[in-house]
Amino acid sequence: MTTIQGYGRAAGFRFGLIVSKYNDFVTDRLQAGAMAALSGAGAASSDVTVIRVPGAFEIPLAAQRAAESGRFDALVCLGCLIRGETPHFEFIASAVAHGLTTAAAATGVPMAFGVLTTNSVEEALARAGDGSSNKGHEAAIAAIGMAEIWA
Repeated sequence: MTTIQGYGRAAGFRFGLIVSKYNDFVTDRLQAGAMAALSGAGAASSDVTVIRVPGAFEIPLAAQRAAESGRFDALVCLGCLIRGETPHFEFIASAVAHGLTTAAAATGVPMAFGVLTTNSVEEALARAGDGSSNKGHEAAIAAIGMAEIWA
């Protein structure tokens, strides 16, 4: 039996972080978690590019364009949606998830999903704390594993 898997080594791979500026009090923390994971796995800072987009809705297009550029082995997509009083939350969350799935399939570049969908600010902040439970950190670990497998 043959097993193909990653071992958590980021050295030599090129990563793009697509980060929503909306709710930046959370997404800045997600970005910090992702950067800590990449650095801890050996990624050079020169091999990481951060692309800031206005909101979560813009993440899939930015990710697809970044993937099409040929500059990245994997992308880490970070955003934060907090449920409000209208159905807007569901529409954006669905569009982002479907958009990233479509973009990854179309380009063949792995895109890790680090877009929070929470009911409150408190839930969002709890998922963007320090350490390995930070969802940006978790998304970066997934991107590293996929880069090792497919790049």
